[in-house]
Amino acid sequence: MLIYGINPVLEALRARRVVDLRVSDRAGAGVRDLVKVAEREHVEVRRVPPADLDRAAKGGVHQGVVAEVRDPTAFTEKEIVAGAAAQPLIVVLDGIEDPHNVGAILRTADAAGVDGVIRQSRHAAALGGAAAKASAGAVAHVKIAEVVNIARAIDELKEAGVWTVGLAGDADRRYDEMDFTLPTALVVGAEGSGLRRLASGAGHRC
Repeated sequence: MLIYGINPVLEALRARRVVDLRVSDRAGAGVRDLVKVAEREHVEVRRVPPADLDRAAKGGVHQGVVAEVRDPTAFTEKEIVAGAAAQPLIVVLDGIEDPHNVGAILRTADAAGVDGVIRQSRHAAALGGAAAKASAGAVAHVKIAEVVNIARAIDELKEAGVWTVGLAGDADRRYDEMDFTLPTALVVGAEGSGLRRLASGAGHRC
């Protein structure tokens, strides 16, 4: 999987997922600091012309650095629930396909201490490139479970004692009125269409 940008690559280095690192031969201070981290992690650094990075990033803003990384560790929804430090807080992505939106959600989930993200494997945005850049490196740290059927995954969460809450613009309760001290999964609907019927009927809406 290919990622680019200083923050995503730096976090991937810290997570020891980088297998190939290319930096611009005209690198600035930010990239030079990143190279020092790579050297500490014993990752070989290749210096290449900026045009090579432009081609690799396919138009993405690479900031002078591109890396090939190992795919993130695959988790199941049961492993995410069992691995929670306290009461589980999980985010479920119901059909979100825009990589920038996926990245922004991962960034927010990481900052909020979410225990993991569950998403459908079909019609899902790739976690490299734009998603990794938008996540500011959070994709290297957030536990992600990919499932075939979101509705079935939600049922399994309920069977595990996790309260499911669908986020909807027309709901009659605000998200900050919910009791997040309970095991909770927040279900986020797709761009434009929102929550699908099977997902929206899985629990409360806010």
